Order: sequence, then structure tokens, then C-alpha cells
Amino acid sequence: MLNAGWQSEAREFAAPRIPRGRPYIGTAFLAICLAGLAAGVQPAFAEPRHAIAMHGEPAYPPGFSHFSYVNPDAPKGGRLTLGLLGSFDSLNPLAVRGTAVQQIRNYVIESLLARGQDEPFTLYGLLAETVEMDDARSFVTFRLNPLARFADGKPVTPDDVLFSWRLLRDKGRPNHRYYYGKVARAEKLDERTVRFDFAGKGDRELPLILGLMPILPKHAINADEFEDSGLKPPLGSGPYRVGEVRPGESITLKRDPNYWGRDLAVNRGLYNFDEIKIDFFRDSNTWFEAFKRGLYDVRFETDPGRWTKQYDFPFARTGHLVREGFVSAEPRPMMAFVFNTRRAIFADPRVRGAVNELFDFEWVNANLYYGAYRRNGSFFQSSELSALARPADEREKTLLKPFPDAVRPDVMEGRYRPPVSDGSGRDRNRLKGALLLFAEAGWELKGGKLVDKKGEPFRFEIMVSSRDEERLALAFSTMLRRAGIVASVRYVDGTQFEQRRRSYDFDMMPYTWTQSLSPGNEQTFYWGSESADTPGTRNYMGVKSKAVDAMIAALIAARDRAELVAAARALDRILISGDYVVPLFYPQEIWVAHWPWIEHPAKAPLTGLQIESWWRIPESSQVNGDSRKRP
Repeated sequence: MLNAGWQSEAREFAAPRIPRGRPYIGTAFLAICLAGLAAGVQPAFAEPRHAIAMHGEPAYPPGFSHFSYVNPDAPKGGRLTLGLLGSFDSLNPLAVRGTAVQQIRNYVIESLLARGQDEPFTLYGLLAETVEMDDARSFVTFRLNPLARFADGKPVTPDDVLFSWRLLRDKGRPNHRYYYGKVARAEKLDERTVRFDFAGKGDRELPLILGLMPILPKHAINADEFEDSGLKPPLGSGPYRVGEVRPGESITLKRDPNYWGRDLAVNRGLYNFDEIKIDFFRDSNTWFEAFKRGLYDVRFETDPGRWTKQYDFPFARTGHLVREGFVSAEPRPMMAFVFNTRRAIFADPRVRGAVNELFDFEWVNANLYYGAYRRNGSFFQSSELSALARPADEREKTLLKPFPDAVRPDVMEGRYRPPVSDGSGRDRNRLKGALLLFAEAGWELKGGKLVDKKGEPFRFEIMVSSRDEERLALAFSTMLRRAGIVASVRYVDGTQFEQRRRSYDFDMMPYTWTQSLSPGNEQTFYWGSESADTPGTRNYMGVKSKAVDAMIAALIAARDRAELVAAARALDRILISGDYVVPLFYPQEIWVAHWPWIEHPAKAPLTGLQIESWWRIPESSQVNGDSRKRP
């Protein structure tokens, strides 16, 4: 229901360094290293490995055959048709300009390493067959797979890797500019090897961040036109190429019959369709009606009312529609109405807290969503990273000690819960509490209107881009009216919504942040001070907090899981205390409807599902007259 969770080149490379070979290891030096290992100290050098984990060891050993959550014998062929709400005017998901088809990033453009979906954060060889880093993670070296090719047959080289790094550092999305700007030196060691050295210390995630860098072909891209590439199909090294494009309406990705990586362990059982067509719908009702007619194969449902009441249509009965709930082990998404604190009306946290008091989740859940939702209260909801209902431990207290005013006592002590109403939609106690907070901030209810000391009314706009969002926003607007607040609801199309969201041109809007079990550098992109005034980040509320920045730094410097958990909980406490959003709700499952000609593996990854591992039942496997065939 809510929106989710897929410069010039003046800065030159540092002077080339002498390529590193394997030095002779003398007996005395070897003895020193062995003594260090016996004492639990890692040696200063490292050996090339098939995978790297953020913490601990990779789950899969060298030479593994496939991931456990795929069907390695899945049939290949057929078409998968997906339906998405929205539109697009760009095929470049790596540039800021335009609304891009995000699926191109994984299906067409590859990274050096591939993520294992049943571990918090572990990467395995893809374009790079090995990766090497020291214990301090001050550098990372990638050795490319000699088979790696772009779709035009040209090999992937260190020059392509360095070109991609420099291009995205200077002209990519804000998160890429931030990540890749931390590289102090990048160099080609030989015809297959590239090394990155990092500026500063303490960011232990950077080797993995570089491992996920999209690799682009230097020979096929004009860097001066990169940001304006628009609808030009990109050349990648991935399993699919861009086929037919109908701007704003649909795009078809076609399997590359010469895909270089089809036999890799990280790809076995994935990318099983010959074609993937994505149809875009501008209206949510049209989007659903198209699925009812069998015009696309898989639907991710986010409206519990629709999930509960509207899937009993004729073709669902005769076509044996499959409805499933997938459970993710990752933190539940933070679905929320976001305050834009850049607006003066929302600059005071007491005002934000007062507005929070007026959202009646119990009424909304019962009357709009059939009681299917649970209330959000944490930015890492329902995971070990959440601070909700947990008193701060000693690790957290140590991290937060320099910032004594950053966390409210109730949040620090684990007593905080989101406001709970009597479910009537007219809870007088909640209204009274809100008006007291407004009064502290200089607002007063007069003649049925909430006004400041100058008599100016409390008025703002809620921007939405779908009818489902509009329905919820209108209900919230009615709740706010009881406190004398005028909250108008503005429905805009998807393109305008995206443009205004990126430029922070809104008062309040719905948004959903998704989190992994291994949060890191992306948290700066979400709520770091540097991102607050940078267009295109996800710091939509405009957080500027030294305490938040310090907790993010602690996250990315964590050397083990316990340190990461403590930093995540401390960050969660600060964000909760700031009342930057009106927390909404989350479903306990991922609701998916699909037609029975589409199947998936029996085992799911930590994320709940991975559609890249699904396949289409071959026509030859279907009995004549089988209702699993398309209408």
C-alpha cells in the first residue's frame, strides 16, 4: 500500500603502484605469524577467498554447487509477466535523473560479488572469482573471473571496474557518491586484478560495499552523457538484455543465450525465464483488474482488505489461483507518515509527538484493514536489532553516553510503546495528551482551530500517489481535525510524487524503509546529517543529529555481531525519541498471489522469497486441458 522496499572527472587515480606478487615468506617471519595466530591475532596479510562475510565466516565453502534456497534443476524457459504500479522514463537505475526501471540493476548489470540470501551479509564470487582483504579491512583486492564478459562479448577488465568506480563516485546516485568517495586509491595490479585502498579507518563494511558495485563497460558508455542516458538500453554482463521498450508502459528483458555466468554456483537455479516482461499501471484499480484477468503472473498484495475480500473472483476459482504468505526473518519494514522537519511547522519535536498521539491505529486497523496489521514502533521492528521493549544494555549506554539528551528516558528504559487508543476514533485521552504537547510548543486550540501565538492556523499537506494511500491519509486527516488541524490530502501521479520526494518538496508523505539484518553504510543515506540536504537520499525527514551520525559510525566499525546489535539498538532509540515519523503498521507475512503455471522452491531465503529463483512450468509438463494453462 505504501511506497517501498529494488561532476566532472577531475579527480584522477593515484599514481600507479608496483603490482603485488606473493613475497617469499622466511622461516622467522612465518614463526611470528604462527605465534600471532596462536594468540588470536590475525596476520597483516590475507589470502584470496571465494567469499567474504560482514561478521563471522561464509556459510558456503569453496566449491559449493548452489544455494540451499534454490531448485538447481528448475526448468528454464517461458515468460514471467509482472505488474507494477507507476511508470518510468529512464533505463538507467544508477543515475539520479528520471524514474528508472530498477529491475535492470540486477538482471542486466552485475556486481563483482553476489549476495547470499540466507545469511545476514555475505558475498560470493561473481564477476570477481576471488576477493582479498586484511584484518583491518583497509583495502580490498578483486581478481576477475577470466570468463566474465559483457553482452557484446568483450571481457570485463580492471579498466571497466576502475571506470565504473570513478563514474559512479562522480556522477552516480548520492549513496554511490558517498560510498565510493571513501576510496583513497584505486589501481590495476595486473590484467585481472584491481585493488582499492580506503581513506581513514573504522568502516569495516567498505570491502563488501565495493563488492556490490555495479560494473559498467568503459567501451560502451560516454561518461559525459551518463546522467542523461534516458531510454538508451544499457549494456551489461548480466543474464538478461533489454528487449522491447514501450516508454512508461512496459519493458521486456530477454535472456542472453551467451550469458557467461550461467554455470556459476551463485547463479544455479536462478534466472529461469527466457523473458521477463514488466507492465506498468498508473491506477491501483486497473492494476488489480489486470491481474484478475490473468494479464500478469505474480502479484504482491499490500492491502489486507483486498487480500481478505477481493480474491474470490471467477477466474481465481477456475484457474486455481495460488495465494501464499511468506515470512521474512529480516526486520519488518518501517511504514510511516514522514514529517519533513525542513518545514518550520514540524521543526519542534513536541509538535511531531503531538501529531503522533492523534493517529488512531486501533481504529484504522479494525475499520480499514480487517485487523490484519500490527503496529510499528521500531525502525528494526521484530528483530534482535530493535530497541522496542528492551532496556539499554551496557554497550548501548557506553555508545550513548556522549549524547545524554538524544534518547528519552522511557525509550532508554524500554518502556516506550507507540500510542494506544480505545479504538473509537475519538479517544479523549489521546486528544488531551496531544493538546498538552501542542501547548508546550506554543500552539493553542481556539474556536475549533489550532493556532500559534500570531493566530496562524496549523495547516499542512499530506502528499500521496495511490488511492490506497489516499484513503489512509483522509482517515488521518479526520483524526487531526479533532485537534483543530487542517491537513489537506494531495493526490499526485507517480512521476510527480517521485520528483517531489527526491527534492523534499512535501510537508508529510507515506514512505517505507526496509532494513536488513546487517545495517551499515546505507544508514547514512537514510538518516545521516550529510544526506539531509542532498537531493535523492532517503533522509526524507531531514535528520541532522551528531548522535545519529555517531551510532552509524559505530555500526560500520563493528567487529562482531554483538557490537553491531548494540549500535543498531542505540540508533533505533535515537530515531524513536526524535518522533521523525508517525509509525503505521506492518503485515506479519508477505502476501503473494500467483497463477499455478508459476512455481518456486520449497525453501525460502531469509528475505522470505526471491523471485529470481521462480520458474514457469513447461507446457509439456501440463496435462491437456489442465487449468494451469493461461486463458
